[in-house]
Amino acid sequence: MERPPAPPPIDVLPLFPVLDRLLLELLRGLAPADWQRPTRARQWAVKDVAAHLLDGNLRTLSMLRDGYYGEPPGAITSYADLLAYLNRLNAEWVAAARRLSPVVLIDWLAASGAEYAQFLATLDPGAPAAFAVALAGETESPNWFHVARDYTEKWHHQQQIREAVGQTAALLTPELFRPFLETVVRGLPHAYRAVAAPVGTLVQVAVQGPSGGTWRLARGPGAWQLLDASALAGAPAAAVALPPATAWQLFTKGLAPAAARAQAEIIGDERLALPVLQLVAVMA
Repeated sequence: MERPPAPPPIDVLPLFPVLDRLLLELLRGLAPADWQRPTRARQWAVKDVAAHLLDGNLRTLSMLRDGYYGEPPGAITSYADLLAYLNRLNAEWVAAARRLSPVVLIDWLAASGAEYAQFLATLDPGAPAAFAVALAGETESPNWFHVARDYTEKWHHQQQIREAVGQTAALLTPELFRPFLETVVRGLPHAYRAVAAPVGTLVQVAVQGPSGGTWRLARGPGAWQLLDASALAGAPAAAVALPPATAWQLFTKGLAPAAARAQAEIIGDERLALPVLQLVAVMA
């Protein structure tokens, strides 16, 4: 059986300045009360999510540009250990950042965001990244994939802020939303790793609307494989379609799979469709 073409690398580098510009415009226009609005990021308000975005810039520059990793994590023997360590770092930073004014946060986001984008542009896209992309179950990932995963982080946290203040449309454009989706669906083969099906079985995943897209997953001799858009021939055994808001909330663990199922359209074998609802692009 001839191996079908895989999707090409995703280039999101030109989009980081666009995301930053939109974020800064949004934050500069917020009223004082808006900064304390609750978000889908559980216990974090708008100001906390903005502080977390700042942490992402500073941590990347410190670790990957400057080679400074700060406090040793201690013994990390499992995914749960790693998650606990990252959650502690995030909580400590957000708690400390509550002392900062919105003006300081905005100024630091502007300065660090520019340095962050400049640093990413120095990386060799095909070289091994410092961190593997967990959503795809990889032990080593190329830089382009790590950078694309960072894009999903920045995109969804800004969208959480936008949802809290009722301004979500700016990030739901083809230019900005589709690269988020293209990156997230790279995790589908890993999400389906334990799903049995005959070789050649196709599963179709779609996000509705002009900014969404359609992807297909094929069962190969040894594993599932995400297909390039040029390889969409054949009838799928299962097809899942999600509204845009449902998709980004589900994939960033802001919506439970059961709630997403109520909003999804599923045709065909539901057993083959449901693993889509377990796909999570964030460390959670």
